[in-house]
Amino acid sequence: MNKDQVSGTVKDLTGKVQEEAGKLVGNKEQQAKGLIKQVEGKAEKALGDAKEVVKDAVGK
Repeated sequence: MNKDQVSGTVKDLTGKVQEEAGKLVGNKEQQAKGLIKQVEGKAEKALGDAKEVVKDAVGK
C-alpha cells in the first residue's frame, strides 16, 4: 500500500463523514463538500492502485 492509496482512503472516509454531518444538520453546502472530498479520495486511491500495478509489473 502506498501513500496515495492511504491518503485517498482517508479522504474518502472523511468526505463520507462530512456528507452525513451535513445531512444531519441540514447543511447542503457541507453535504456537497463531503461528496467532492469523496470523489477526490476515490481518484487519489485509484492513482495509488495504478502505481502499485506498475510497480508490480516492473518488479517481475
